Amino acid sequence: MASLPLKKNYRCVPSLQQFYSGGPFAVSSDGSSIACKCGESIKIVDSLDASIRSTIEGDLDEVTALALSPDDTLLFSAGHSRQIRIWDLSTLKCVRSWKGHEGPVMGMACHPSGGLLATAGADRKVLVWDVDGSFCTHYFKGHKGVVSSVLFHPDPTKQLLFSASDDTTVLVWDLLTKKCVATLSGHNSTVTSMALSEDGWTLLTAGRDKVVILWDLHDYSCMKTVTTYEVLEAVCAIYSGTPLSSYLGSCKKQNGKKSGLSETCFITVGDRGIVRIWNSEGSVCLYEQKSSDVTPSSDVDESNRGFTAAVMLPSDKGLLCVTADQEFLLYSPVKLPEGTLEFELSKRLVGYNDEIVDMKFVGDDEQFLAVATNLEQVRVYDIASMSCSYVLAGHTGIVLCLDTCVLSCGKPLIVTGSKDNTVRLWDSESKCCLGLGIGHMGGIGAIAFSKKRKDFFVSGSSDRTIKVWSLDGLSDNTEKPVNLKAKAGVAAHDRDINSVAVAPNDSLVCSGSQDRTACVWRLPDLVPLIVLKGHKRGVWSVEFSPVDQCVITASGDKTIKIWAISDGLCLKTFEGHTSSVLRASFLTRGTQFISSGADGLVKLWMVKTDECIATYDQHDNKVYALAVGKKAEMLATGSSDAVINMWYDCTASDKEEAFRREEEGVLKNQELENAVLDADFSKAIQVAFELRRPHKLYKKRETEKQMEKALLALGEEEIKLLFEYVREWNTKPKLCHVAHFVLSKVFNILSPTKINEIKGIGEILEGLLSYSQRHFSRMDRHETNTYLVNYTLTGMSVIEPETDTRVLHDKSLLHSSADDEKGTLINEPEDEERKTSQRFKEEAATKKRKSKKSKDGSTCNKKAFRLAMSTITYSETSPEYLRVTSNDGEN
Repeated sequence: MASLPLKKNYRCVPSLQQFYSGGPFAVSSDGSSIACKCGESIKIVDSLDASIRSTIEGDLDEVTALALSPDDTLLFSAGHSRQIRIWDLSTLKCVRSWKGHEGPVMGMACHPSGGLLATAGADRKVLVWDVDGSFCTHYFKGHKGVVSSVLFHPDPTKQLLFSASDDTTVLVWDLLTKKCVATLSGHNSTVTSMALSEDGWTLLTAGRDKVVILWDLHDYSCMKTVTTYEVLEAVCAIYSGTPLSSYLGSCKKQNGKKSGLSETCFITVGDRGIVRIWNSEGSVCLYEQKSSDVTPSSDVDESNRGFTAAVMLPSDKGLLCVTADQEFLLYSPVKLPEGTLEFELSKRLVGYNDEIVDMKFVGDDEQFLAVATNLEQVRVYDIASMSCSYVLAGHTGIVLCLDTCVLSCGKPLIVTGSKDNTVRLWDSESKCCLGLGIGHMGGIGAIAFSKKRKDFFVSGSSDRTIKVWSLDGLSDNTEKPVNLKAKAGVAAHDRDINSVAVAPNDSLVCSGSQDRTACVWRLPDLVPLIVLKGHKRGVWSVEFSPVDQCVITASGDKTIKIWAISDGLCLKTFEGHTSSVLRASFLTRGTQFISSGADGLVKLWMVKTDECIATYDQHDNKVYALAVGKKAEMLATGSSDAVINMWYDCTASDKEEAFRREEEGVLKNQELENAVLDADFSKAIQVAFELRRPHKLYKKRETEKQMEKALLALGEEEIKLLFEYVREWNTKPKLCHVAHFVLSKVFNILSPTKINEIKGIGEILEGLLSYSQRHFSRMDRHETNTYLVNYTLTGMSVIEPETDTRVLHDKSLLHSSADDEKGTLINEPEDEERKTSQRFKEEAATKKRKSKKSKDGSTCNKKAFRLAMSTITYSETSPEYLRVTSNDGEN
């Protein structure tokens, strides 16, 4: 069998991140993006695949209201701090902010013109602001409770503003007269939502009193009250020209009903988690969903269930509903062959996953990913779009573990273990529960399918037991799950069991526990085979090698160990994680493995060399979940930071990229050499910068004109890069002269204003100044030290003082001329010859005396010279000693 190529690197693609933590949100005018509150930040999310387009960070407090301008260029936000902010979505910067309310802002709406912003506050006031000037244009006060929502009339000819409050009333404000023109009282509970009909003359209000009231805006009277028998959170009017309106019209014709002129169709959602369509004429329900798509919860609090908001998307994009557990459900109306209408769930975007506990790939093609979080359900994601395809609901406790397999018939199965002490077997295609296993006395924290025959699975529980469950007796009847039978069970450990794994040939099972041991058992009767002891903390993960008779374990003692099954000896120990190692899985037929830990790191290891060849830091918290694809070309990791990252093998692509860069480097090097030989220094500098090899240029000696010409051809980015190189050269004494030569040329060519415009130049110049000061101080010290050398050598008569012969000659001429003026006789030639001879004799005698003195004191002179040189060396670091030495020399 040919060996598989080793994995050297994985490329991370952040696939699923937290983007909505509940609360306010705003949908763009075209429905392509959603602005969501996420903790203390705001995230702009793509409505197609839940990818985060941008994030608005800053000094944001808890966001309580959001709104978008009609052209989607501005985002308005407000929070508990009462600060109203306007964000430019192109730059993600706050362009204006102000305070106006005396309490938190609970709702806001932007005028269709985009020039006005209305805010509703907990201080019972409604304020209208000028967007450009940030000043208040209208001050409305009249509610007796918290104002929860506001709505502008879409018709610019009707300058009306509607506000709904906890005092069960809706007030209508005239923007021209700045007065309240009507008080709509009819609800018995909080008004949660408002909507306007297509003609603009009917106002729909929904409340928690389970009714929808239609108001006539001609005289502000109550036209109709529709009882829905459901606590309502949102109402949406249906306009003509939409696919939903055409479907409703065809349905009415088939039923023999005529459309009235005054009838209004609308959608309601509430705590039941279903979508219903109503007709105001007769107050009849035209459509009701058969079952809720909201994830059922075991929470006793009913307020945490159902829908919390709904928005009709433009064009034919359908209906967007928001659930209490931070999910966005996108419905599309579909006309069935029998002519009836159905809302099809086209997309489920999960805004918050909480901690990712476990995950596995589903199916042979591995297009889906089953994820267990801190919920009672298992969410199955489509890897291509990372939208939640479906939810497996049935457990009454948090799902702690799961595993997947594909039967010989091609049916994909999912098995889950929960805190409710039960295991469930699911059909991934029909999305139904096939079997239920009851028998454990504690929460099931580990589960694993058979690898070969795939006719059983093993579970480990906090009751310290292991059980083997048979898949016999399963039927295609999905109405009621069958009771699964346990073939064997054993009390395996002294503490909770964290992990179980089945051998590739289904002959053995290994279990890891908090009692710091891992045990190997023989199937099918769970006969103990060997105990693996050596870890100092609990064992979090166990797995069999796909080819060798060994087991890998990951422990809370920050180590990973490989054990021999035959004698239980530890073959290798791997250290590198800085915290507990939570998962470890083999790759490449057991020659490599990958691990994840509580330190948020994912590491790739070589088994043969005990070496970690790659470390990835893409998580901010504990990485509990690690899923490996069948060919190890794809990985998935999930952590307690609610982030799921997909990893793709990029070893081959990295190799090709390195080869391509090497080829380009060779060509660029040749291009650089040719440019230098041709004296084309502008091109040479550009190529040297691209290659990051500027030393190729300062080895050459160019003329100043060529240097100036080359510098003039550089752009702003290249000038900045040049300054960075100069800063680096300036740190080295051998290259500082080159740095200052280049600096002088740059300063002569570029003006200070242009240099100051370069981004980040200030930090670079600060680095240049500090080292330049050192260089100039060093040069000053050397210059001062040369005075001492000169003085010392002169004092030892090693060198003669310099005299200017021209000055002496001029003095002698002046002296002669002065004698002539006084009338002194000019010497005769004989006297001159006699004086010259006498001078030669005196000079010869002086040379002999100096020669004798030099011979006698040569040793003393050498010692004095060495002492002077040592004094120079010390004087470089101590100017005070230099002055003392100079004074001693003078004395």
